[in-house]
Amino acid sequence: QVQLVESGGGLVQAGGSLRLSCAASGRIFRLKSMGWYRQAPGKQRELVTTIFTSGGSTNYADSVKGRFTSSRDDAKNTLYLQMNSLKPEDTAVYYCNMASWAFGSYWGQGTQVTVSS
Repeated sequence: QVQLVESGGGLVQAGGSLRLSCAASGRIFRLKSMGWYRQAPGKQRELVTTIFTSGGSTNYADSVKGRFTSSRDDAKNTLYLQMNSLKPEDTAVYYCNMASWAFGSYWGQGTQVTVSS
């Protein structure tokens, strides 16, 4: 069973940057997509960004376009999220997701990002 482990969260002032990492314990068979979601207190989990392995296209939520960039290192089975120009409304628990055509979705345990004003 592949496990995802996120790291890189923390407390940062508005306008600052953080880089999240998500390391998979092994290679995921028939990987379909990799992405980040977030959930703020009292709100539903929302999609932040997804990278589709077929074609390599990446999409972003409108709220993070131009500020967040996702990337991957296949050799390390790792997904990254570079977050710049952070805003207080970016405060949330960030979850890594990797989806397989064969075995469904894998989720990380989440990492807290707190942006102070």
